[in-house]
Amino acid sequence: MPTLDFDIRWRPFQLNAQAPEGKGVNKLDMYKKKFGADRVAAMVPRMESVGKKHNINFSYGGYVGNTLDSHRLIYQAREEGGSELQDKVVESLFKAYFEEEKSLGEAEVLLECGKRAGIDASKIVQDKHLYRQETINELQMYGRGCRGVPMFIIDEKFSLSGAQDAETLLEVFDEVTSS
Repeated sequence: MPTLDFDIRWRPFQLNAQAPEGKGVNKLDMYKKKFGADRVAAMVPRMESVGKKHNINFSYGGYVGNTLDSHRLIYQAREEGGSELQDKVVESLFKAYFEEEKSLGEAEVLLECGKRAGIDASKIVQDKHLYRQETINELQMYGRGCRGVPMFIIDEKFSLSGAQDAETLLEVFDEVTSS
C-alpha cells in the first residue's frame, strides 16, 4: 500500500438536535428513549469494557444539552489552529461528556474545555453567530445518511458508520489507493 496523507476533520453531528440549551436532559434517559432500554442495557457494559482498554472511563450519568455550540467551538479550533487544535478541543469535549458527566450545552463547560485544549472559547459563548452558519451547513452536508457515530468519510467517496475495526479501514484505504 502506498504512503497515505491524512487530513482529519471533525464534522458536526447531533444525536438530539432538539435538546434544550444549557444543562439539557438526563443523558441515560435520552439514550433509552432514542435507542430503547434493551439496546442501552447491552451497549453500556460493552462500551465501558472497550473504553477501559483505551484508558477511557465511560460514565453514563449527567445531562446533555444542545451541542451546537460545542460544534461551533470545534469549527473555531480548525480555523485557528488546524487539525491539531481541533483534535485537542474534541478530546477535551469527549472527556467532559463521556467521563466527567458534563453537559456540552453549558457555557461554563465549553469555556473549561477550551481552556484545557488551549483555545479561547469565550468568542463562541459571547457571539452566538460566530461559525453558526458554517456549522449548520456542515450538519446538513455531512449529517445526511449518518446512521451511527463515528462516521468516516474517506476521500469524499466512501463512508462507514459506527465503530470500525482496523481491517475494515485498511480495506477502504486500499480501495482508495487503487482507484
